[in-house]
Amino acid sequence: MSDKEIDTNVVTAVGEIHSPLVFSHEMYGEGFYTFEINVARLSDYNDILPITVSERIMMDFNMDVGTTVKVEGQLRSYNKYVDGKNKLILTIFARELSLCEEETVKNPNQIVLDGYICKPPGYRSTPFGREITDILIAVNRPYNKSDYIPCIAWGRNARFSEKLKVGDHLKIWGRVQSRTYQKRLSDDETATRVAYEVSISKMEISEDNN
Repeated sequence: MSDKEIDTNVVTAVGEIHSPLVFSHEMYGEGFYTFEINVARLSDYNDILPITVSERIMMDFNMDVGTTVKVEGQLRSYNKYVDGKNKLILTIFARELSLCEEETVKNPNQIVLDGYICKPPGYRSTPFGREITDILIAVNRPYNKSDYIPCIAWGRNARFSEKLKVGDHLKIWGRVQSRTYQKRLSDDETATRVAYEVSISKMEISEDNN
């Protein structure tokens, strides 16, 4: 993996293991597992984030629920066929894993992305007057692959990003967040679902933008 690939998609998350390891898949004889970590925010709310990790880099660690770990890697996306539709799935792909004391970490949830807007930004305001813009960013990977990452901008950043166009080249700093919502299945049935996105704290247009 090149330094450029690392620079365009960097995630660091520190938190307690929230769920047991579950086998995900095998690639070239190497097994991969998934689990969730509970990452604290400054508010009382916590983010429950999905992690994908190779058996190779976790074999020397205690992976019991409640263990505090530091995950360094990339936010990856892939499509999964669910209920007759393609669904965008996000996971933090761990490249390094270490045991950690959560209290010693100043910022337990941070991400840097360098990518391109791939659909028109969607500006809206909440019933309480808070301004929000939804942005979908494509971050390139080698071998003609890309990760498609939903991002959300607030306030001044929302007003700024409302005017951006498809193809604009952005650099984004923020955190990965989880959000629960109610999906209506029928007139009398709803289900609670979880969405993952990047909450933007800072953004800028790249110097090579057209």
